Amino acid sequence: MSEKIKRHLEAVVISDIHLGTYGCQAKQLCDYLDEIQPDTLILNGDIIDIWSFNKRYFPEHHLKVIHKLLKMATKGTKVYYLPGNHDEALRRYAGFDLGPFCIRNKLLLSINKQKVWIFHGDVFDLSIKHTKLLAKLGGKAYDLLILMNKAVNYFLELMGREKYSLSKKIKNSIKKAVQFIDDFEETAISHGLAKEYDVVICGHIHNPVIRQIVRDEKSIIYMNSGDWIEHTTSLEYHQGKWTLHKHEYAVSPKKPKDLNFENDFKENIRIPKMKELYEDIIFNSGYR
Repeated sequence: MSEKIKRHLEAVVISDIHLGTYGCQAKQLCDYLDEIQPDTLILNGDIIDIWSFNKRYFPEHHLKVIHKLLKMATKGTKVYYLPGNHDEALRRYAGFDLGPFCIRNKLLLSINKQKVWIFHGDVFDLSIKHTKLLAKLGGKAYDLLILMNKAVNYFLELMGREKYSLSKKIKNSIKKAVQFIDDFEETAISHGLAKEYDVVICGHIHNPVIRQIVRDEKSIIYMNSGDWIEHTTSLEYHQGKWTLHKHEYAVSPKKPKDLNFENDFKENIRIPKMKELYEDIIFNSGYR
């Protein structure tokens, strides 16, 4: 069988994958990563959900996502990892360049002569800054809600009805949640304007959007890459244009062959420091 032709993209931003949680759409993400060949890939936080990490739950496709991301780095893609609040333990590696794999807390790039500021966004979330335990409990509750939603949607599909998002319904019905998103976006936009950035890209709030704002004769583009729990979205840049990509996953009738990804990592990763980082995070961190 001939290899699938991949879409060449200049830059891709993905955030809020939450590997290690029940809500993570790892199969969909694997399918998407097989479709693209970006020059630069920015992983904008909450990739591995260390907050909710459970030794008993880390399915094959979750490990396969890590495998594909690191494999892209070994095959010419520049990968930036910007840790978020759920994988903040990795912030101690900020500043290290492991070959084409770089870890930063934030990123300022020049793309098409525009200053593009990229960061996860939890720095603007006071609920995390001042009540971290409450935020962690909220993360656990959200993961449980997503698990319940999967069961609901399973029965809806059996009845031929459209899928339903419980979390989206709850967020839309609670004024404080809607106001939080508005306040978050406003803070990011105001900060970007003050710094005279042309583009601001965040994650964190799981609200995919591209908006252009003009204030006091200043213009800025605010973007959020969404998540891989409910929205399965990413931001793509190619030929001078940013687009919000919604990945539609087609279930394959064929069962994928079983692979031992842990052995595959140890045998095939050719960048020693990258291998050491992987083993430190996954095997020796105490989370697995």
